Amino acid sequence: MHRRVVAMLLVLAVALLGACAPDAGSGDPTITVSGDAGGTPTLTYVAPLTIDHTYRRTVWPGTGPALVDGGPVLLRYWVEDGRTATLVSENYSTSPVPQVLTEADLGADLYRTLKGERVGARVLQVTPAGNNPQQAYPAVTVIDVLPTRADGTPVTPQPGLPAVTLSPDGAPSIKPTGTPPPTTLVVQPLLRGTGRQVEKTDVVTVQYAGFAWTSGDPVDATWDRGQPKSFALSEVPAFAEGLAEQPTGSQVMLVVPPSYDLGATQSEALKGQTLVFVVDILASETEGVTR
Repeated sequence: MHRRVVAMLLVLAVALLGACAPDAGSGDPTITVSGDAGGTPTLTYVAPLTIDHTYRRTVWPGTGPALVDGGPVLLRYWVEDGRTATLVSENYSTSPVPQVLTEADLGADLYRTLKGERVGARVLQVTPAGNNPQQAYPAVTVIDVLPTRADGTPVTPQPGLPAVTLSPDGAPSIKPTGTPPPTTLVVQPLLRGTGRQVEKTDVVTVQYAGFAWTSGDPVDATWDRGQPKSFALSEVPAFAEGLAEQPTGSQVMLVVPPSYDLGATQSEALKGQTLVFVVDILASETEGVTR
């Protein structure tokens, strides 16, 4: 339910952004965007706002990888009604929304705003009131571009664990050790991030790939679906135990014996197997708490 609600909010926000229009000209609005990276933005402008063209500006540039056409993007957004400077919708208090950087997925206007940006960017977009009855007002939108893969400092793993290799897009694979699997949960950070520490009761947004310990064969991966996934850790007890107290931005290997509960993610075919998960922690939050 949580994932569908967040996705619906983004669909609403994109609809509110209206049709594509020229993004420069006289009468550009004067809007100040303040607030730290990772936190909610504060917008300052004179309302009611009057604008007859789409306006877009990079509040600060990203320092991470450039966004790739057709590749995944992970977004936080804040949308205000420019007539009254009041909040319409936001997802800083829930989970970021994964999307694909295409015009078909984002709409022409939002696609144009994000094209050419880098991970870590914060951008401002202002669109005039449109013909769509859902947007009878100028929409003032701030968008933060989050990483879609872990970006922490490398950690040397303990001996005896499968070697992990990353493809250019960040998707992992493993090389089996050929040794008997451990009988207790193993938690091995591979990259250590610097973000907020995960709590067992959080909703996390992650990229993950799972493998059979014995063969190294893949069993499940968000990478195959092209987008990160958000879920409550309480739904996957083994992940809750393994990811607790790990900082956001980390990549963590979890070796999960069959005695540990993987919740609904574990199919009948995987029961009785020891599994290896490589998890990139992209975001973590307590639902309903705006940061």
